[in-house]
Amino acid sequence: MEHSVQPAGATSKRNAMIDRTHPLPVVWQCQLLGVARSTAYYQPTPVADTELALMRRIDELHLQYPFAGARMLRDLLRQDGQAIGRRRVASLMRRMGITAVYRKPCTTQRHPAHRIYPYLLRGLDIVRPNHVWAADITYIPMRRGFVYLFAVLDWASRRVLAWRLSNTLTTDFCLDAVREAITQYGHPEIFNTDQGCQFTSLEFTGLLNDRGIQISMDGRGCWRDNVFVERLWRSLKYEEVYLHAYETVRDAQQGLDRYVRFYNQVRPHRALDGRTPDRVY
Repeated sequence: MEHSVQPAGATSKRNAMIDRTHPLPVVWQCQLLGVARSTAYYQPTPVADTELALMRRIDELHLQYPFAGARMLRDLLRQDGQAIGRRRVASLMRRMGITAVYRKPCTTQRHPAHRIYPYLLRGLDIVRPNHVWAADITYIPMRRGFVYLFAVLDWASRRVLAWRLSNTLTTDFCLDAVREAITQYGHPEIFNTDQGCQFTSLEFTGLLNDRGIQISMDGRGCWRDNVFVERLWRSLKYEEVYLHAYETVRDAQQGLDRYVRFYNQVRPHRALDGRTPDRVY
């Protein structure tokens, strides 16, 4: 995923909950509210309703056809009656932090400080909790803006261990969620992510290396390497996000909290023989 400036006009109410005159540091206030520190300092920029509707439709199409690039999405949108060009679709995809997922040749060299780790899960029998955790970031549309959701998932049980919302694609809200998961549940043997810049950063990999956790990364653009997180995003969006037009980040926080509790504690999973993730974990 690439860094993006999130034009969410709905964050002003959330920012208003931060009291910069209070003796409690802003960092601690953010932790108590369950939001990323970047949220407290971000100044939102309004986005046209037509643009937000278009981005939501791109998100829906991307979820249905993850292999579709800007050209294919352009053609699908034109079938909807949208007069749009490939460059605009590509620009919106970058803003949303999504890319077409398929095997791509490695034609560029990354910064030496951003090491890419091998994929460790191929052929691995994962049947016990805390053997492998996986994590990813997804785009969450709201009525007048959007936010990003990061979640940590236990691979064997499908349980969501921790999650955070942010209105910018930074690393800090990912680190906060991972620290929370480790504090509450110990740590896994292996932690799997994609090759997004948040996950290849020295801050993120250092957090895992310092705890002796093996780092695994998906093949570039291959969504099947992290398939269970992709299934979580699909369930979460179709069963919660697309059914509600969140007005504020607070509404999104409450709605997602409600759904994650349902997903972990109540929702039976066919792959788990009808059991819930909580029961299996």
